[in-house]
Amino acid sequence: MMSLFYSAIFILIYIALFSSFCFAGDPTISYDFKVSYITASPLGVLQQVIAVNGKFPGPLINATTNNNVVVNVWNELDENLLLTWPGIQLRRNSWQDGVLGTNCPLDPKSNFTYQFQVKDQIGSFFYFPSLNFQRASGGFGAFIINNRKIIPIPFAQPDGDIVIIIGDWYTKNHTALRTVLDSGKDLGMPDGVLINGKGPYRYNNTLVPEGIEHETIQVDPGKTYRLRVHNVGISTSLNFRIQNHNMLLVETEGYYTVQQNYTSFDIHVGQSTSFLVTMDQNASSDYYIIASARFVNESVWQRVTGVAILHYSNSKGPASGPLPQPGTDVYNPWSAMSQPRAIRLNTSASGARPNPQGSYPYGRINITDTYILMSLPPAIINGTVRATLNGISFAKPETPFRLADVQKVKGAYKLDFPSKPLNRPPRIDRSVINATYKGFIEVILQNNDTRMQSFHIDGYSFFVVGMDFGIWTEDKRGSYNKWDAISRSTIEVYPGAWTAVLVSLDNTGVWNLRVENLDRWYLGQETYMRIINPEENGETEMGPPANVIYCGALASLEKASHSSAMSILGGNSKFLLSMLMALLSFVFIFR
Repeated sequence: MMSLFYSAIFILIYIALFSSFCFAGDPTISYDFKVSYITASPLGVLQQVIAVNGKFPGPLINATTNNNVVVNVWNELDENLLLTWPGIQLRRNSWQDGVLGTNCPLDPKSNFTYQFQVKDQIGSFFYFPSLNFQRASGGFGAFIINNRKIIPIPFAQPDGDIVIIIGDWYTKNHTALRTVLDSGKDLGMPDGVLINGKGPYRYNNTLVPEGIEHETIQVDPGKTYRLRVHNVGISTSLNFRIQNHNMLLVETEGYYTVQQNYTSFDIHVGQSTSFLVTMDQNASSDYYIIASARFVNESVWQRVTGVAILHYSNSKGPASGPLPQPGTDVYNPWSAMSQPRAIRLNTSASGARPNPQGSYPYGRINITDTYILMSLPPAIINGTVRATLNGISFAKPETPFRLADVQKVKGAYKLDFPSKPLNRPPRIDRSVINATYKGFIEVILQNNDTRMQSFHIDGYSFFVVGMDFGIWTEDKRGSYNKWDAISRSTIEVYPGAWTAVLVSLDNTGVWNLRVENLDRWYLGQETYMRIINPEENGETEMGPPANVIYCGALASLEKASHSSAMSILGGNSKFLLSMLMALLSFVFIFR
C-alpha cells in the first residue's frame, strides 16, 4: 500500500509540474523552456545569441484549437526575462501576456510557468522575449495552432508543414544595440537577414563571404507544402519569394484569406503569413528562397538579403544566377500598397469553430470611440531621444497595471491617454487608454514618421478596413471595406500614410498596443488599453494566477512561496497540497 502511495505522490507531482489542471476536457500540452546564451556565427562573425533549449531559433510550440498550453520558462540569462505570445488571444487572461504592463519580470536564475488556453484560435504565430531589446539577439520561435480534426481547412491537406523565420540581424548583440539607442543614435543598416537563424547562401562572391552556413529546405517533387513565414526582425520590412515558384496566400495570423497567387510578398516586422507552394518545377537545379529588405534604398541595401535553398530530392545541381527581383516597384508605393489592400477574409471558410469566419457583421456595428494614434520621428525629451504616440513616450512600468488595480496601488499609471494628437510638447508618461468593455472602436494609425511601421495589439485581432497615403480625415470612412476585411493582430502603416482598424473590445484585461519595430518600441512608442467589465462578477476576467510574481510597489508581497523553487509547480501548489492530503486520508483509511 505504501508503494502505491509513493507512486501516487510521484504522479501528482508530475501532473502539477506539467499540467494547468483545466478540467473542461480540453487537452493540455506542456513545454520546458531554458532560455540561455550560446555562441553562434550566423553571419560569419562569432557572437552571443539567445537560445531556447540550446536552439536558435527556439523550438516550435505545436498546439491545437482549445488546447491548454503550459510553458515552464527557466531564465538562465544575466538579466530579467519575459516571453510574450503576440497574436495569441489570451481570453480573459492578460496575466499571461508577458509584457511589463501585465507581468513582473522573471529574475535571472529563476523560473515561471505560463498557463493559458488557445481558445477558439487557429493559425501561425511566434513567441519572443519582450524585455531589454532581447529579441535582437534571439529567443524567438514559431507557435502553430492547428485546426481540430472535425473542422475542415479550406484547402487540401498539405504534404508537409514548413516553418520559415526571417528577420534583419546585427552582428552586435542586444546589449550593444541598446547602448547605441541610449546614446541617441540610429542603429543604421543591419548586417544581414537571417532565414531560420542562418545567413545567406553564397549566391554572389562579392556580397556574401565564404564560410557562412545557410538554410536548406528539403522537398519532394510534385508535393504541396504549407510554408509559415514569420518576420521576427528588428525593424526591416522584407520581401519573401521563391525562385520560379508561385506562393498561394491562405492565412495571416490566424485567419484564412481569399486565396491568391503571388510571386513575391511583403512581410513586415511582427507579421506571420501562410502560403501553399507546390513543387512543380523541374529538378535541373535547386532554387533560391529570398528575404530582401524593402522600402529602403535597395541598391545600397543589396547585401542585406537572406538567401536559403529549396532543394528537390531529385535535384541535379546547385542554384545559380542572379536573384529574382520583387514583383512590385518599391519606388511606386501606391503599387506596393495594392498588395495589402487586396488581402481579404475567406468568408466561406471555417476557423476554429464550424461557422463561417465572415459571419461577423462588423460593418453594421456602430463605432463607440475613435482613437487617432500619430507617430512622429523620435524627438529629444528631457535630454534623451524618445519615440512617441500622440506626443507621449511611454515610461516602462514598475508595477503591472492590473495587479496594481487588484492590490489598490495608487499612481501606477494614468487613464488619460489622449484619443487624438494634442498641440503640446511631447512628454514621457505612463498614460493608458481607458477603453470601454464591449465597445467597438475605430483606431487610426497615422504614420508621420519616415519609416514603415508595424502596429500590434496584444489579446486581440482587428479588422483592417482602410489604408491610404496622406492624413486621415472622417470622409475616408466612405472607402472602408465593411464586408470582408482581413483580421490581423499586426498591420503595416506606410510612412506618410494611415491604416484604419476596427476592434471589438470583448476581451477584458490590460493589453499592450505597440509598434513592433523594436527600436521605436524600445524608445517608448507604445501604450496599453485597460478594458474592465464594470459589473465584473468573476466570469469575464480571470484573477491573478497562484504563481503571480510581485514587483515595484508590491515587491514586499513577494514571498518565499513564489521563489524559483515553488514556481516549478506552476501555480498549482495549493491544488497539489489538497490532493496529497486526500491521498494521506486514503492511505490512513485503507492501511
